[in-house]
Formats: sequence, structure tokens, C-alpha cells
Amino acid sequence: MWGGTPQRNLASTIKALPDTWDVKSGKNIKWKAEIGTTSYGNPVVAGGKIFLGTNNGNPRNADIQGDKGVLMCFRESDGKFLWQAVTDKLSTGPQNDFPEQGVCSSPAVEGQRLYYVSNRGELVCLDTEGFLDGENDGPFQDEARRGPTDADVVWKLDMMKELGVHQRHMANSSPVIWEDLVFVHTSNGRGEEEVPSPKAPSFLAVDKNSGKVVWQDNSPGAAILRGQWSSPAVGLVEGAAQVFFAGGDGWLYGFSARTGERLWRFNLNSKSTAQEERNYGVATPVFSEGKVLMSAGQDPDSGGGHGAAYSIDPAKRGDITESGKVWQYEKINRSISTAAVGGGLAFLSDFDGILHCLNAKTGRPYWTFDLKSPVWGSPLLADGKVYLGSADGDIAIFKADTVLNKPTVIDMLDSVFSTPVPANGALYVMTRTQLHAITANKSDSGKQQEKGSNQ
Repeated sequence: MWGGTPQRNLASTIKALPDTWDVKSGKNIKWKAEIGTTSYGNPVVAGGKIFLGTNNGNPRNADIQGDKGVLMCFRESDGKFLWQAVTDKLSTGPQNDFPEQGVCSSPAVEGQRLYYVSNRGELVCLDTEGFLDGENDGPFQDEARRGPTDADVVWKLDMMKELGVHQRHMANSSPVIWEDLVFVHTSNGRGEEEVPSPKAPSFLAVDKNSGKVVWQDNSPGAAILRGQWSSPAVGLVEGAAQVFFAGGDGWLYGFSARTGERLWRFNLNSKSTAQEERNYGVATPVFSEGKVLMSAGQDPDSGGGHGAAYSIDPAKRGDITESGKVWQYEKINRSISTAAVGGGLAFLSDFDGILHCLNAKTGRPYWTFDLKSPVWGSPLLADGKVYLGSADGDIAIFKADTVLNKPTVIDMLDSVFSTPVPANGALYVMTRTQLHAITANKSDSGKQQEKGSNQ
């Protein structure tokens, strides 16, 4: 799933990851695969397959043309395209389903079940095998296409139609699985003047087997500032599971994962912040060593501006804006990026392109580095290194240390709106139009690149 675990910490224990490669020459590029023309749904590696969200700018099926939301599946070993889930755009247009943006949700996979949010605001459960296995799994039997490269839908929950949600521009949440539940933001948001559906849920817990709503919450209500594009995280707090949701009203919430009881909320803005300047959570909260780490910001259309990052104690109750504040870091701009925490360090990036290295326990800054390009993705901490992509198409690789070392900067030849993903000794980097499998093993790079490119 997005973040690797329910805690969503973008830190990995995988070793021997590459720190140098060249897209032009193919050095250390095991394979590459063509995807759409705009891609935000981060790749997820599971069961020998890779799943990602994109658009239909590079149609895999000649019979499926035009603007669509697409979830693609590739074979992990060589990048061969296996199947795809294709979703029509909403007829209401940009207010609910912005053109050419594709699927922005990153899927969560457990066994042979995959969960993601379509561009139409549907929480969808798919069979990871698609129709390659020749079977139509689950209660949903109405797939429009049933060829070997089509998706096998197990169930769907249409959050707009069934729950009254009014998503703003796009549904974006990446589900998290805990026991028998799938947690997801609904992306309920504002219209031009007001929140059309203030009583519709913002946060959901859904039975992963049936698609039935187990509990829901609409705490942000009419106070949603623009939209809600964050994703939930889960953590064990004093022996009990909590789920953390960042609301579009500028508050971070903690709930009992099992019952949906609201336990606490934390204001991501100071009391002096003017209403029109209030930030909210677009990043995903991270649970690490008993604390919740969260950066505040606004959607990319709002650009840069003053932000903040917080470490929060989720064992507190009620309004914990003061009582639960472990530390507050003000020298960060608005951020839509999720944190990576490990080795006593916290790495956070902001939308203006600055990477911040902090003491994870105190929030004390060690260093910053300006990539001089907007950052949509998040830092990955793995193998003693920090990887961070930029909209200009670079991957910067830093040493994970309290002292700033000059990073290695690698040109991906296209914008990187995603976060690098490590799996099974390889690093997967999704650009706007391609997925690259990168390895430190040089022996078969050229051969594998040619094979993957031809799929």
C-alpha cells in the first residue's frame, strides 16, 4: 500500500538499492514500461505484480479511446503489461473529475484483493489476477469488458451516488487496510460557494469483504476549506488501534479504528491564522514511535505559502492542539508530502521543493536543501539514503545524516509526481509517462531494458 505499512512511514529496511543510473543509456535500468501521459497514483508492488494509477493518454486497448481513469497492472519481473481497470469520466466535468488526471489513488493490496478509489469516487475492490485466470470473482458480475487484459471487479462502493459525497476536482485517497476494514477519505469538498453535502461523510471504514460501510464520520462538515485529498493511517496507541484522518477543515483527527469513536482532534493552524490562509492536510499522517507526524498545506493550485509540521501525541483526548503537541516546526512551506522517519531523523519536503532534515524527537532542524522545483511526491528513506523526486524530472539522492552532503541528482527526462518505491532489491520510479525498474545489479540491465520496453 501507499507507505508500505498502515503506519504510512516512508522508510524501508530494504538494502542494496541503486544510487546511480542513467535513463538515456539504460545503465542500471532493468526495464521500463509506458503508462499514461499524466500519472499520480504511486506504484504498489505485491505478489509479483505492480499496480499504479494513470490516465488513458497511451491506450493499451485500441477499442478504449479518450479521457479515462486507468489502474494498470504489470509483471514485476520484466514490466510486461497484464491488465487494466478503465473508468469513464464523470459527466459533471472539472468540478468533480478534472480532465486528463486519471486515477490519483494508490492501491492497497492484500492477498488477491486490491482496493483503490477511482476518478468517479468509487471505492473499488478488484481481483489482482484480472480476467487472466478466466474467472469472474465476487458479487459484481457487470463488467463491461471481460477480455484477458480487463479488470475483474469484486465489489464497488459509489461514494457520490450512495453516500451523497461531492468530490472537488478529483478523488485522491489511497486506502489503508486494518484487520477486516478498509479506511478511506471520501474527498467530499466545496463547490464554488459552499459545501454542497456537509452531512456526507468525510471519513469511512468499510468491510473489506463486502464493501458495506461499517462506520462513517462527517466531522469537517460545512467547514471544509476547499477539498479533502489526504489518505488515512493506522497506529497502535496504548494497545488500541487508532485511525488518523486529516480533514479539509484544517484539523487532524484520531478515531477508534474499530468503533469510529472520535478520540481527539488537532488544529493544524495557529489561532492567529486568518480563515483564508488556513492550511489543511493533503499529506498523509505518519505514525512512528508512538507519535503522529503531519505536515500542513494546501492543494497544488494554491501554490506555495507558509506551512507547518507537527509531532503529535495521540494518547491525549479531546482538543489536543496544545496538550498533544510534542513539537511544531514553522520553517517549512506548504506541503503535500508525507514524512519519512528513521534513525532519529525525520525528512519532510515542501511544495516549493525544499527537503528538511529534523530531529524526529525534538523537531530541531539539522539542514535543508532546495531542489529548485516543486515537489509533489514524498521523500523515501531507505538503505541509508533519501530519495526525492521533483516536477522538473530529477531524483535527488541524499545521505541520511545530520550533516548535509551534496546529493546525487539523476535526470529522469520527465516530471516525477510520485514517490520512489523499493521492493525486492529494486527501486521503482514512476514519471509522468513511464515506470522504471532500477537495480544496482548491472549484469543484465541492457537486456532487461530492451525486453521491458517492447511490452
